[in-house]
Amino acid sequence: MSDRFRITLGQLNPTVGDLRGNATLARKAWAAGREAGADLVALPEMFITGYNAQDLVMRRALQLDVADVIAQLAKDCAEGPALAIGAPWVEGTKLYNAYLILKGGKIASQVLKHHLPNETVFDEVRIFDAGPMGGPYSVGNSRVGSPICEDAWHEDVAETLAETGAEFLLVPNGSPYYRGKFETRLNLMVARVVETGLPLIYLNMVGGQDDQVFDGASFALNPGGALAVQLPVLDEVITHVDLERTPEGWRIVEGEKAAHPDVWEQDYRVMVTSLRDYCAKTGFGKVLLGLSGGIDSAIVATIAVDALGAENVRCVMLPSEYTSEASLEDAKAVATALGCRYDTVPITKGRTAITDTLAALFEGLEPDLTEENIQSRLRGLLLMALSNKFGEMLLTTGNKSEVAVGYATIYGDMAGGYNPIKDLYKTRVFETCRWRNANHRDWMKGPGGEVIPARVIDKPPSAELREDQKDSDSLPDYPELDAMLEILVDQAGSIEDCVAAGFDREVAKKVEHLIYISEYKRFQSAPGARLTKGAFWLDRRYPIVNRWRDPS
Repeated sequence: MSDRFRITLGQLNPTVGDLRGNATLARKAWAAGREAGADLVALPEMFITGYNAQDLVMRRALQLDVADVIAQLAKDCAEGPALAIGAPWVEGTKLYNAYLILKGGKIASQVLKHHLPNETVFDEVRIFDAGPMGGPYSVGNSRVGSPICEDAWHEDVAETLAETGAEFLLVPNGSPYYRGKFETRLNLMVARVVETGLPLIYLNMVGGQDDQVFDGASFALNPGGALAVQLPVLDEVITHVDLERTPEGWRIVEGEKAAHPDVWEQDYRVMVTSLRDYCAKTGFGKVLLGLSGGIDSAIVATIAVDALGAENVRCVMLPSEYTSEASLEDAKAVATALGCRYDTVPITKGRTAITDTLAALFEGLEPDLTEENIQSRLRGLLLMALSNKFGEMLLTTGNKSEVAVGYATIYGDMAGGYNPIKDLYKTRVFETCRWRNANHRDWMKGPGGEVIPARVIDKPPSAELREDQKDSDSLPDYPELDAMLEILVDQAGSIEDCVAAGFDREVAKKVEHLIYISEYKRFQSAPGARLTKGAFWLDRRYPIVNRWRDPS
């Protein structure tokens, strides 16, 4: 028997629903593997449809289309290495999350996912049927076991594969990013290696899909848990991993060990990638946003330029009589530093017209939040008009702190198609701005250096909808607010937990109340990059109508 086995790994970026485009990516990886003399070319979980495709895979027409595309792919890749690819697959009346092994022009083997994740962003129990725990499949001179993603998070599937003759494990994944996710994956895979005594190759996809970003970071472990190969974070990679036979069994040959950046860089790149792929995969080439002179719109403009290039980003200042001269200067400074288009559209005349229109109905009533929100909604109307006229997607700029407590105007500054900082608390916005000013990477399309002036970062946050307005007039200071939000939202904690952490009970109860009554706003808000396990949308699903409050 040969003492070598080569696997070509395709850490690639599929597009949900683009079956033929994804098949083209698969053929590219397969061709690279054939040229390199690979025995097996491997692609991630659900690669042919893209992931997370949600209820799309339940459509019968799509299932038939998948079968046709897989059949053609098998024919196209008949002469050369085996090709392993993830797909939704129908057997009888059941739909499975499957891993298909194509050899000799046909499907030679199939693996059906057994453990279906049903938490955070995953809802596979309502979509797929659970497959049985099976044995390994044969490729060349080896028997390969492939626990599909969640199957490798449980010990039983890997142990069954080891007991039925698997010589190493190849784990295909569609595993989206959240802060600290890589360490969780690595620890779990080390456990599988220690339990089975088998080498393990963990293959993940890359790229953005709606709010989720798949971060790649594929790796390979030898028995005992020693790291043999580590691929980059968020880069598309086609690479080759070799195994050699020893008296103790297969061992992975030491290969590339890409360094992973720190969490600040990973978060920032996820936000850039999410916007870049959202635009590319939905067909938007250009974006615009309201640039207020504040820190949130400044970081969103920077993310947009890094994702799409300055020539594809339009920044619009929409001043009113409450807009300070400092904000006008700061907004222009950000746009100039980034090199993107900067337009000024004053709202005073429009606001006066609306106020006059409503004057008879509002006669005798004191001005209040209504008049403030008119300004925000007028800005939203004007920005959407520009979006419609020029075909540029409008970005919203609300951070997670504002999204959590509803400190944003529905149909106003919440109007737009995507929000890159939706899962970034305000305190992290400050630090992210400082990080971007101090760091530049090849994957950023924007300029290096200080692109967000220090004055923008350091000044007190304000919506500037009335004289001398500050965010702290309505909310606790952001360090205090964010600490309570992390307890109440990210950790699903209680008022008592907030009190134990040193916060005033009544303030915590007010924050909890704001979170609950703002659910209807979040229900209608734009999607945004997921950075944590407590992101708003699929991670955290609450009723809009809800009278319960923590009785603590």
